[in-house]
Amino acid sequence: MISTSNIFRLSASTVTNFLKYSFITVFFAVSSNLFAQQGKNFTLLSPDSEIEVKVDVDDSITWAVTNRSQQVISSSAIALQLKDEVLGVNPKLINSEKKEINTTIEAINYKKDVVEDKYNELTLKFRSNYGLIFRVYNSGVAYRFTTSRKKNITVVSEEVNFNFSGDHMVYIPYANNPEYDVYQISFENNYQHIPLSEVVKDTVAFAPVLVELPNGMKAAITEADLESYPGMFLKAGKKRNSLTGEFAGYPLEEEQGGHNGLQSFVTKRADYIAKTSGKRKFPWRVVIISDEDKELLNNDMIYKLAAAPRIDDTSWIEPGKVAWDWWNDWNISGVDFRAGINTETYKYYTDFAAEQNIENILLDEGWAPKGEILNTIPEIDLKEIIEYAGNKDVGVWLWSGYLPLAQNMDKALATYSEMGVKGLKVDFMNRDDQKMVDFYYNLAEKAADHKLMLDFHGSYKPTGLQRTYPNVVNFEGVRGLENAKWSETDFPLYDTRIPFIRMLAGPMDYTPGAMKNANKANFRAVHSAPMSQGTRVHQLALYVLYEAPFNMLADNPTNYKKESESMEFIASVPTTFDETVALDGRVGEYAAIGRRKGDIWYIGAITNWDARDLELDLSFYQREIMRR
Repeated sequence: MISTSNIFRLSASTVTNFLKYSFITVFFAVSSNLFAQQGKNFTLLSPDSEIEVKVDVDDSITWAVTNRSQQVISSSAIALQLKDEVLGVNPKLINSEKKEINTTIEAINYKKDVVEDKYNELTLKFRSNYGLIFRVYNSGVAYRFTTSRKKNITVVSEEVNFNFSGDHMVYIPYANNPEYDVYQISFENNYQHIPLSEVVKDTVAFAPVLVELPNGMKAAITEADLESYPGMFLKAGKKRNSLTGEFAGYPLEEEQGGHNGLQSFVTKRADYIAKTSGKRKFPWRVVIISDEDKELLNNDMIYKLAAAPRIDDTSWIEPGKVAWDWWNDWNISGVDFRAGINTETYKYYTDFAAEQNIENILLDEGWAPKGEILNTIPEIDLKEIIEYAGNKDVGVWLWSGYLPLAQNMDKALATYSEMGVKGLKVDFMNRDDQKMVDFYYNLAEKAADHKLMLDFHGSYKPTGLQRTYPNVVNFEGVRGLENAKWSETDFPLYDTRIPFIRMLAGPMDYTPGAMKNANKANFRAVHSAPMSQGTRVHQLALYVLYEAPFNMLADNPTNYKKESESMEFIASVPTTFDETVALDGRVGEYAAIGRRKGDIWYIGAITNWDARDLELDLSFYQREIMRR
């Protein structure tokens, strides 16, 4: 029985031998000679023939999806409105092409080292130099627009619809921040579990959202390969039981504000969403489909749909765990100095990290004067800290607010790279309009040039940037443990929802590891002495369950030293893996995942507040034992 969590550790000498060489099989079925014809219908099946996409080209372009003959998405319109025309209205089809792809991806710092990339693809090309690409995997579908124009284009809006055949229940996180505009948010909120008909009108939610279909089927909506374009919000559609895409207008005017003046608030937006290259591929619109909830725990679609890596040498990228200061409010004890944001405290964190085989320490907010990034406060000797940590083989990371870094990017990256800093935790972006998305890519590229890793906080959900720039090792965009310092959120419930919803998008910096734990009756939100809800072993299980190549230890060294068994386990769990297996789970109830690193298996399971018995199928482990 697991009262709140259970964890198993299994070892084998040699578990899995992956293919050394990728293979690819491509089948072309080209339909040319379709010049300027309308009224065309196309059908595309998944490799296992269970998922079917139907695309109709007539006066408009629509798509529909079924899984095992059950409706997932009913006929939904697709269009892209440019400044002078609408792509997808009265389309003139000139060519269609089908492909079957069967290849593998060698993943970098991921939950598995080899990703099977098997899908069927339909490409439609139209007059006016644009096209649509549809892909169908065994686990979902995706489509994207393409354009091939010599001049830059202005995108006014994009029509993205997800129509459903019934009033299904949906897990939806609203964007609740009306201070400036609805698009200026931290991308972290609880999920409302409501019928589609009750989705609040005239407000927006952020992806992923999860829709419950009949017979236990689920459909998650999100996007991938978001570049130089605004992120997709979702809102109630015009049709009954539908969701439709919504996009932030391009920022025209901004003002400094927010926490310690670290943010840039949009005060005026354009009547268009993007100005961009006329020759490009637009973001994928993604629907991830599962027959059983547990399948959502081990889905790779976003990683597969992302652009290929743009860093040739990734050997210097070494994610891992980090001894973190901010959540525990620097509350170490039993020392002969005054703990706080000072050199002595970070040397102490360094000693702790070295003793426990933790790879990094982080200097969170406070090491630099408010609103600055190129100077330190008098109490911090950064060179001394970096040298001291380097002698103990511990990496040093620095926290930065968005605006100071954006204003001093080149100098800051060069300065701290030269000093020996390993990476930056960047906070308070709190937007995903085109300008902010460009910031992510610009920073990722320049940080890679300086061999610096990145952890994006105050961030929108991942869309595959971590594959394109593997130096990006984590994202927030989740209502993480920090909220326990001020919120009465039902964390065991939330914790058992996000592996099936938010984690579909990619890694999440939830920052687990609380050693002070409370039941429902005794929990209190205490900012300077925080605690978690549920058991301590629930916190330990999150290190296995949650995908996080760069993973925090939220509590302070004093508390970890008091709980040596817990500390030993946390230190032993890797942050990237060679193999992942979804074992069992139901959204909002429980989740169980197995992950392998080398010849050691780690199995973590969590539940909500309800105790339950789980029978886990470990046949995957037995097969590996027999294969040795």
